[in-house]
Amino acid sequence: MTPNLNWVPHEVDIDTPSAARMYDYLLSGSHNFAPDRALADMFDQALPGSRDIARLNRAFLRRAVLFLVESGIRQFLDIGSGIPTAGNVHQTARRVAADSRVVYVDTDPIAVAHSQLMLADDPQALAIKADLCEPESILYAPQVRGLLDFSQPIGLLMVWVLHFVPIARDAVGILRRYRDALVPDSYLAVSHFTADSRPAEMAAMVKVMKRSANPIHLRTRAQIVELFAGFDMVEPGVVATALWRPEGPVGNDADRTEVLAGVGRKP
Repeated sequence: MTPNLNWVPHEVDIDTPSAARMYDYLLSGSHNFAPDRALADMFDQALPGSRDIARLNRAFLRRAVLFLVESGIRQFLDIGSGIPTAGNVHQTARRVAADSRVVYVDTDPIAVAHSQLMLADDPQALAIKADLCEPESILYAPQVRGLLDFSQPIGLLMVWVLHFVPIARDAVGILRRYRDALVPDSYLAVSHFTADSRPAEMAAMVKVMKRSANPIHLRTRAQIVELFAGFDMVEPGVVATALWRPEGPVGNDADRTEVLAGVGRKP
């Protein structure tokens, strides 16, 4: 737990667990509170191996960003970015392309506040608080338009976030609005909890997350593939996180199929 809470936004309810802070805890971060840790431990009991699941998701994000940089992308819109931890998008991208620009977006005030502190002296990156279900509030925000050039390809990252969008909110339709704002050769990267893996454990995890500020809504692999409508899938398509372009042998990580991931290119 962070010892000095002076930087925490006054509107934050630290007694209600947040998915961003739970994810931070699962990744061994320090920007979380006792209620977040308690519910994350329940999450792990319901879905054993959740720390490995979080680690593999973070590793997928790293590989996806590197792939996009290698594909010519120099600007990123990371929606649902969470609390900054080692290997952030701008850090990963700039190891290969120093001119990479990044906008981080999250609804969690602590995630945004900490990101803004970290990026205060970085003219090529910024963080804003906004809801992914309101695309125009992000796509046309003055800060976003001031940093990203929408006449050039953009890497749109929605990693470990779309499962927080209720089925009734039409995630496919929401993503269509983002896609329409992107020029050809832009990319979309997604990871998402799936209903196709370990149904009993996943149902228990979903029940646990109803006690948080961010309930989880599972989708099948077919529904996750639909999120890429209008994009050409990059090989190997939608697969378990460990199996998306691994850099070496995956071993037992191949058995972690709870989260599926993929990358698509706008033609």
